[in-house]
Amino acid sequence: MPETYRHSVSVAGVVVREDDKILVIRRRDNGHYQAPGGILEQHERIEDGLVREILEETGLRVEPERLSGIYKHMGLGVVALVFRARLLGGTPAITDEAAEILWIDRDQVAARMTEAFAIRVMDALDGPWPHIRHHDGTRLLPAPVDGHYGSLSSVPST
Repeated sequence: MPETYRHSVSVAGVVVREDDKILVIRRRDNGHYQAPGGILEQHERIEDGLVREILEETGLRVEPERLSGIYKHMGLGVVALVFRARLLGGTPAITDEAAEILWIDRDQVAARMTEAFAIRVMDALDGPWPHIRHHDGTRLLPAPVDGHYGSLSSVPST
């Protein structure tokens, strides 16, 4: 019997300080810069998972402000719910998941992140919300043709 395909759901927070600096982490597992977040636990409320993930990865306490985007990694089947969040407090701390914690300007986002993750930050800064996008883990996928995305191998490389 074939294995049943299952999606997983993750959350991420685009935390913006009062000076408009944006929180990013450099992940230990892949070295990439991203907004902090992770996979929801089975019986966890979405907002609670967001707060937990950001606290675990950065030592910072946040409050979700709004859902800014829904993103699907078409190859892995991971659906990410991304929220804009407000900093409440805490002390930034390097963790098992975050090798580096930075506050960056908007104009640094594209240079530090892959397209698929930079767009999450930019979408959280600019409405209308929520944005809905699909990607291959690195790049955004073009709009579907005839309602189908086709295979990921057909996405042109840049």
